[in-house]
Amino acid sequence: MPMDLWIIWLIIVGVLLIIEVLSQMMWALCLAIGCAVGIALSLAGITFYWQIIIMAVVALLAYIFMVPAFQKWHALSVDKKGRQSRTGMDALLGRRAIISEEVRPDRPGRARIDGDNWQVKCVKNQIKIPRGTEVVVTGYDSIILEVEPCSTVK
Repeated sequence: MPMDLWIIWLIIVGVLLIIEVLSQMMWALCLAIGCAVGIALSLAGITFYWQIIIMAVVALLAYIFMVPAFQKWHALSVDKKGRQSRTGMDALLGRRAIISEEVRPDRPGRARIDGDNWQVKCVKNQIKIPRGTEVVVTGYDSIILEVEPCSTVK
């Protein structure tokens, strides 16, 4: 017994939604929307040729309209949350840390942030920062954080 076309469309939608969840690339979601329309067209008895054409048009329209909407939503989210929405090394900028190994002008030291031990250096002032001093992360170079003592940061 051959599989109905709408079941094939449904499987494709499921695979595309899994890809979307794993990759978070808008194209997979837009294609899934187009394929969902393909399910409805298949159940309505529309020929496969028209299902493909309409699916492609709907997926393209979804991409054209959804990408700007999601970009606007993301920009609003960043404005509301500020630093909290940053990821990776950028999320450390402005954070406070405690020096766990003395920082000298000639060699980096170490500092703890949220239980993580980072290599740090003081670039701007080129000063010695003793162990136990509270510092603020002002930048980074690769995986080495640039810090300043809290008293010098305005």
